[in-house]
Amino acid sequence: MSNVKKLLQTVNMITFGGGYSLPAWVAQGQGFFAKHGIEVNITHTPNSVFLMKNLIEGEFDITVTAMDNLVAYQEGQGEAEYEGSCDLVAFMGVDDSFQSLMASPDIKSVADLRGKKIAVDALTTGYAFILREMIARAGMTDADVTYERTGGGPMRLKAMLEGNYSAGLLATPLDRIAADQGFTKLGTARDLLGRYQGRTGFAQRAWIKNNEAAVIGFMRSYRDAMNWLYDRNDRAAAAELLMSHDVSVTPELARLSLDILLDDKGGFWRDVALDLEGIRTVLALRTRFGVPQKTLTDPLRYVDLELHRKAFGG
Repeated sequence: MSNVKKLLQTVNMITFGGGYSLPAWVAQGQGFFAKHGIEVNITHTPNSVFLMKNLIEGEFDITVTAMDNLVAYQEGQGEAEYEGSCDLVAFMGVDDSFQSLMASPDIKSVADLRGKKIAVDALTTGYAFILREMIARAGMTDADVTYERTGGGPMRLKAMLEGNYSAGLLATPLDRIAADQGFTKLGTARDLLGRYQGRTGFAQRAWIKNNEAAVIGFMRSYRDAMNWLYDRNDRAAAAELLMSHDVSVTPELARLSLDILLDDKGGFWRDVALDLEGIRTVLALRTRFGVPQKTLTDPLRYVDLELHRKAFGG
């Protein structure tokens, strides 16, 4: 076994914790990464600033996180200060984000958030623009609420349950945990935006060029994980995996979460392909809210579609 491991290329991955990391956990636990020639070290980040700074500076090789983060830093609109150059490119799509705006039990509509504190990861990157669009469509401006940087989804949920914030965006299964505590779902990214590129695999372009075989192995591992997850015979094992990574996930919550994450029409993307129309939605929101202001329209500036063709043909 040690001789086999020596043949595997080490890939350092950084991502957020939560059920949306399920494909990575499956690829690791089921041996799909090893099958495709890589050994992946998975680090869960506390927030997007830490993630992006350390990815750009080379502390990590690959991330799976919001497509908006890539665009933000590529366009000089990110929050983190970093050393070196930023030249990121996306090669894989995972989902449309599964984001729900959850609010404390006393809040019954988005309009009720006027004057309230809302938890975000980072105000100028990630999914905050979805939240700001929800606020705008309720007839309010950013000045009508108070956004506070709180960290990634698990940290936001904890702060919301402790009563420190009236609302925040949460992805499955964190939104289900909040709902079990009486929190109100005020809307979802899918309902608001339609097609949207959520979690995305990306890396520095130079690293990809020098490690193409590892990137292709990573993509193939993710697709194997998707096929495993969508096999009904593996559903019980998938539920156990969710619960093993979060003690607050009960068997019933795991089942409900998997119904969302593995929905045939709206769940994880089995083909792990990038959605160019979904990226256009990301760019439209960034055009509206990004600082400094830029008009962004071309999704092909941020992607490498050839890698998907090399990995899977077509």
